[in-house]
Amino acid sequence: MNNKPDFLLSYAKDVTSQHGEDGMIEHIFEVIGEESKWCVELGALNGKHDSNVWRLLKEKGWSGVLIEADPTYYEKLVAEYSDVPSATCIKAFVSFEGETSLDALFATTKMPTTFDLLSLDIDGNEYHLWDSLVKYTPRVVVIEFNPSIPNDVSFIQPRDMSVFQGASARAFVELAKERGYELVGSNVTNAFFVRKELFPLFDMEENSLASVRTDHRYETMLYQLYDGTLKTSGNQDLIWHKRPIDEERLQVLPRHKRRYPATISQSETLRAFKFWVRQQPFYAFVQKLRAYVR
Repeated sequence: MNNKPDFLLSYAKDVTSQHGEDGMIEHIFEVIGEESKWCVELGALNGKHDSNVWRLLKEKGWSGVLIEADPTYYEKLVAEYSDVPSATCIKAFVSFEGETSLDALFATTKMPTTFDLLSLDIDGNEYHLWDSLVKYTPRVVVIEFNPSIPNDVSFIQPRDMSVFQGASARAFVELAKERGYELVGSNVTNAFFVRKELFPLFDMEENSLASVRTDHRYETMLYQLYDGTLKTSGNQDLIWHKRPIDEERLQVLPRHKRRYPATISQSETLRAFKFWVRQQPFYAFVQKLRAYVR
């Protein structure tokens, strides 16, 4: 097979998913095979919108657990799967431990402890919820990361269900390795992991994050000019608030103080005067005083 690192993107296809996940998931199971045919989707919404499991449950005969906290969406979720007896809908605001932990909720269902697919998309605490899963082992994990964070940054939001910041793709890769998984693909917002014993089946050239995650459309880069001016490149909008990033409001220094500290004057007279000042006995004292004031 000798797959290139980002090969999975070539299988992207949407039936109900948002960024090609339906086709990518389909190909993963073509490679590793289906076993339990059980799936879980956390953040199921109405059961169809942006769903990564709708096709599996509706068209391929899988069983599944769908979890949604919002009462309005939950009603629509139940209606959507009213004709699928193998789908278990749960209304719960999931937590890290206790009766509403993933382990506890799964224990109320017929789902086996080893199941085929876990899809996590709750706009924030995906990292901590995956980390909290102890008694159940998915063969494949599809998990949403914060697409505005570059590959070389490992960021994890606080373990707090009231915080919605997300985690970086690198943080998920590090967690995945700790839990026995390997990265096999990525699209703009989701990383795809399989159990490490299944990874050789993909015959990938490499699976470094830099080579697998190639879509950086939502990243905003900040860089400095010699005079202290801050500049941005890349995405120029707040992704979730639909507002432009005002570069001027990011400045640390007011405009009149943005000067290169080591500039050389074009005036020969001024250069000569500075040279004379530096020869004076008091100059060393002034420099020490300036450093102290800073």
